[in-house]
Amino acid sequence: AIILVHWLLTVWGCMNHMLPLSYAWGNFSVLAVGIWAIVQRDSLDAITMFLTGLLLTVLTDIIHISIFYPSHEFLSDAKRFSIGMAIFSLLLKPVSCYLVYRMYRERGGE
Repeated sequence: AIILVHWLLTVWGCMNHMLPLSYAWGNFSVLAVGIWAIVQRDSLDAITMFLTGLLLTVLTDIIHISIFYPSHEFLSDAKRFSIGMAIFSLLLKPVSCYLVYRMYRERGGE
């Protein structure tokens, strides 16, 4: 569910080309690692890399949104929706990090 929600929010956040390609590449790369973590349930490395990637994308999302947020005269409804979904994804990432950390502990991480 974490992967699906963040994938959908990232797609909606990227649909208006307001955020740069680095936003899409960073988030989709982390989601790919998340799929790897789902497939290899016994791998501690996969879940560690997914958790680290989520934490790093929190920082990069803050930077992307703060730098590329348009001024009010250039803010259409589609851009508002797109940036809103990117912000919503950013707000859900700490919850996702907590849930992934619980999975990390279940797999034997310390």
